[in-house]
Amino acid sequence: MSNADGWPTFGYQLEKYKKAEFGKCPRAMCVSHPLLPMGLSDIPNTKPVKLYCAKCEDVYNPKSSRHAAIDGAYFGTSFHNILFQVYPTLIPTKSTERYVPRVYGFKVHASAALIRWQNAKRDDMRRRLRKMDVESGFRDDNDDDFDDGVDDDDIDVEFEGMDNTAALPLDQMNVVG
Repeated sequence: MSNADGWPTFGYQLEKYKKAEFGKCPRAMCVSHPLLPMGLSDIPNTKPVKLYCAKCEDVYNPKSSRHAAIDGAYFGTSFHNILFQVYPTLIPTKSTERYVPRVYGFKVHASAALIRWQNAKRDDMRRRLRKMDVESGFRDDNDDDFDDGVDDDDIDVEFEGMDNTAALPLDQMNVVG
């Protein structure tokens, strides 16, 4: 299937897309959705072809060396957008299902992840400021005389899905196996 100039038509590319000849999305939530080729630049010989997943809207490097050798400008930056304008029924529905991180079946507390991220960013900022010999205004880590008025033993931690009863010794637990 090609036009008068010998270039492949959208129908030809559509069949390759339906057969997932360009590959399948590696993300678990995309459930092996077929990928489309795309270029990151319209200028020839600047970037190799990449693969686009319409479900998660992410771009991947091709696994096949055959695909990696193709110039991305051949498909251009808008090939997938034009294909979905020509065939709007192929636009995948966006999933509302999200991955929920768990440890031993318990959801990881979102605020704990936020605090870890904030601590990492603060530590990174401290390192960069120390390199530039700038007074940061942060309390140093070795400043142990800081007292916020709360004993660490007095902090109650509540886990989602658990009541606040005292923990039982292992031999008194009813474990179903």
